[in-house]
Amino acid sequence: MKPVKVGLLGLGTVGTGVVRIVQGNQEDLSSQVGSPIYIERIAVKSADKARSIEIDPAKLTTDPWAVIRDPEIDVIVEVMGGVETTREYILEALERGKHIVTANKDLMALHGTEILAKAQEKQCDVFYEASVAGGIPIIRTLIEGFSSDRIVKIMGIVNGTTNYILTKMSQEGASYDDVLKEAQQLGYAESDPTSDVEGLDAARKMSILGTLGFRTNVELQDVSVSGISGVSKEDIQFAKRLGYEMKLLGIAESQNDEFSISVQPTMIRASHPIASVNGVFNAVYVYGEAVGETMFYGAGAGEMPTATSVVADLVAVIKNLKLGVNGLKQIVPYKQKKLKSDDDIYFKNFLLLHVDDKAGVLAKITQVFAECDVSLDSVVQQANPNNPNAEIIIVTHDASKASMNKVLRRFEELEVIRRVKSHYRVEG
Repeated sequence: MKPVKVGLLGLGTVGTGVVRIVQGNQEDLSSQVGSPIYIERIAVKSADKARSIEIDPAKLTTDPWAVIRDPEIDVIVEVMGGVETTREYILEALERGKHIVTANKDLMALHGTEILAKAQEKQCDVFYEASVAGGIPIIRTLIEGFSSDRIVKIMGIVNGTTNYILTKMSQEGASYDDVLKEAQQLGYAESDPTSDVEGLDAARKMSILGTLGFRTNVELQDVSVSGISGVSKEDIQFAKRLGYEMKLLGIAESQNDEFSISVQPTMIRASHPIASVNGVFNAVYVYGEAVGETMFYGAGAGEMPTATSVVADLVAVIKNLKLGVNGLKQIVPYKQKKLKSDDDIYFKNFLLLHVDDKAGVLAKITQVFAECDVSLDSVVQQANPNNPNAEIIIVTHDASKASMNKVLRRFEELEVIRRVKSHYRVEG
């Protein structure tokens, strides 16, 4: 049995997990694919760095091109990160007929269509299960499990950092700043958490899921993004009082081949299955026309969960290699992109208004909603001993995004409104 030789780009957290699994499970993996799997060469930043696994130093190189251009290597596993330079490595590897496994969400979100087209041209595999939701096999599920269905909605908690922060704020009544500091100390958040807390990481992942789910080229700029840095513990308390949980949700919806896609803090009904996903865990809810509701839950990051997805992709590539069917499972977007206009995007809204505490204020506010064609589900006015203004809590029925934007513009001109303290999408 001729061994399959693998080139590994990157030996950080995930790369170490990949080596650990391939070395530790060699017998099981070899029996699945019909030949031994050898990690032949590994590109690293420093060949002298101390490592937690045993590696033959002769396999290490600081030159990724040496791995890409090695004629003995059949498959490139990319877990080094980066975008533009990594794109060059991947395209060159495909040009040379090498198959690709990557965990790089940034690369696939920004250049996935180009890479998949090159793979199709060269009849190579590009698998990227680990790029979204770590250990959850959601990409393979969308490609294979939903191949006969039409996906209507994808809703996901796809960033563990923000889910950890919102969970702690909800369960302990802690402030955003305090929980963020704790998350950084525990290693759940980066020293610069911007990509996570402002929704950019989740947006990249949702663009990948949207592309696969809707079979069209969903680009990063198509995703409407807002993060959780403005969420207060008071907002979460209001949500819980109304029977909701606060989550940073990626939401992609398709109707008549037109789609909308967003990432935003969302109040989700507490009875919805995704509302119970807490801590650093991820979940992806998928609604198909035929199958109805489904949900996939698991670890969204970490060495071994992510490495498990990477090695599963590696096994799939090698099985295809043995059968001579590489390049047949690439999902290259084929539908024309049609983004929904704001007039066609409907959802419920939660608003917390600080207003003058005097007669007639509520009537003026409800008049604005009526004139903008937004109907109200509930309105509660209350006094707050810590606020000289009155507080009005409003939940709307489904309203178009365009109509709600009109309401918010009108509120800027309405003298009785001191400020719109909070505005969130409501689901469930």
